[in-house]
Amino acid sequence: MKYLPITLFLLLCCGIFVINTKDNQYSSNYDYFRIHIRANSNYEIDQNIKYIVKDEVVNFVTPYLVDCDTKSKSIEVLSAMLNTIENVCDKVLKENNFNYTSRVRISQEYFPTRSYDNVTLEAGVYDSLIIELGSGEGDNWWCIVYPPLCFVNNNCADAQNIKYQSYLLEIIKKYFD
Repeated sequence: MKYLPITLFLLLCCGIFVINTKDNQYSSNYDYFRIHIRANSNYEIDQNIKYIVKDEVVNFVTPYLVDCDTKSKSIEVLSAMLNTIENVCDKVLKENNFNYTSRVRISQEYFPTRSYDNVTLEAGVYDSLIIELGSGEGDNWWCIVYPPLCFVNNNCADAQNIKYQSYLLEIIKKYFD
């Protein structure tokens, strides 16, 4: 009988640990909206055009994503623009004399664990904006649309351009200012 409180306490701690672990797994997969631009091949010319397309796409969609404060809003906005995004990609390809086009879609896909600067996304199924250039068989460029890792300040998130936002800090500043 004297061990009952200790046993209950340990069971409660284990239960909280399991719940937190499940919550963390959920957030690692489902709270992110990724972008992947897949090159036609791994030849240097196809890899180079991938980055030019990336710059144009990021510059084009950033103003539309500025007010997106949820993942679902980001997906909604970009879903309505898939044909336009594809046109942006195809224009870049055509202007650079490539004879293939792009395919743009939003889908749920499995991805291996990936790291970007100090952000690691665990392996799992993610909602993603997928842009395939030509065959889409080359290496890809990826980043995160929501939360806005790549789409802040109208710049693509190279490591030195990443702007981290703290909503808690913003609330504290509003309260004390």
